[in-house]
Amino acid sequence: MAEPQTRTLADRLDYLFRTVRESGRREYSNEEVSAAIARDQNVSISASYLWYLRTGQRDNPTFKHLNALATFFGVPPAYFFDDSAVAQVEAELALLAAMSDAGVRDVALRASGLSAKSLGAINDVIDRVRELEGLARFERD
Repeated sequence: MAEPQTRTLADRLDYLFRTVRESGRREYSNEEVSAAIARDQNVSISASYLWYLRTGQRDNPTFKHLNALATFFGVPPAYFFDDSAVAQVEAELALLAAMSDAGVRDVALRASGLSAKSLGAINDVIDRVRELEGLARFERD
């Protein structure tokens, strides 16, 4: 298994902004996150400060700010400073994103309970269809 890639606080926070969103919605803006944290958690964090954090111009936020961001995005606070938490959280977010696609969810539900051999055959078919559609090969662990 590959070592988790070390990412900066800016990388980790920006990943959350780009990835976590409500179904069918664009990514959250700094202003939206700032307002929601103030409203829901009574923690003051400005949109401009979020921009500084996302671009790496500030890299030492308070625990209160990290906790508020973690709560907003639905991740553990450890995501911001523990490399092993990053890998786990990002894998879970990728799964959630895939499962939010109704077609993917339908295939997953229909494949539930099949043998390992049958699942392998389905994976082979999916790989071939991805190739036919010009999509990148999906690398499994």
